[in-house]
Amino acid sequence: MAAISGLIRVMERAARKAGGRLRRDFGEVEHLQVSRKGPADFVSKADIRAERTLYDELLAARPGWGFVMEEAGVIEGDPGMPRWIVDPLDGTSNFLHGIPHFAISIAAQEPRADGKGWGDVVAGVVYQPITDQTFWAEKSRGAWLQDARLRVSARSRLGDALVATGMPFFGHGDFAEWSRIFGAIGPEVAGIRRFGAASLDLAYVAQGRFDGFWESGLSEWDTAAGCLLVREAGGFVSDFRGRSEPIHAAQILAANDGLHSKLHKLLAGALR
Repeated sequence: MAAISGLIRVMERAARKAGGRLRRDFGEVEHLQVSRKGPADFVSKADIRAERTLYDELLAARPGWGFVMEEAGVIEGDPGMPRWIVDPLDGTSNFLHGIPHFAISIAAQEPRADGKGWGDVVAGVVYQPITDQTFWAEKSRGAWLQDARLRVSARSRLGDALVATGMPFFGHGDFAEWSRIFGAIGPEVAGIRRFGAASLDLAYVAQGRFDGFWESGLSEWDTAAGCLLVREAGGFVSDFRGRSEPIHAAQILAANDGLHSKLHKLLAGALR
């Protein structure tokens, strides 16, 4: 097992503290006050409390770092210092419907050396409070589940592949685009799954449970940690055109190298 760095310990400690509160709120979900942010998005006291806990813990551990947070938005830090990218509750709809599949996602991103924008994600944690599982990765140090090394699957045939996705829903996403992609990929693979938490979908790709994942219309807090997990587990992450950036959200395709090229060919054909 790789030695756990101080940075990962900070992230995991914050995630576990917020996760404990989410577990308690999940047990009382029928009493939780819920409001709408928009036509397709919900926010609850659980989101807000978890985000505040993460903010307080991470700020105390790394004063001066900035934040990109789902609820609070962008909080600028000291110029030249890294920033946190935080999703306090990925899988809000699952949570509010009593489905025990949701996660906390935290990533650390460094500024570019030239001072123009943001560069690599250097550490990521995806924590599942119900199963008490911590997926973590650091740049050039691999991806891990607790103390077990993760590797993407070795499957190379589309017919053997289990692929995850996120589906459009009321007020969110491009139904026509998704339908074309599904129509191209669905008949070629062993199965397609929609579990409702992108960070965990990507963690499962890193673990080899899923062989691939595609989705569009996400936000950087949904995928920042997950992109690093897949890459550090030996996989490839790109947008729908095959271009690779530190974080993919508007479009993301993740898989092992062999399957990525095959899925990308199907996807590109569907979007011509």
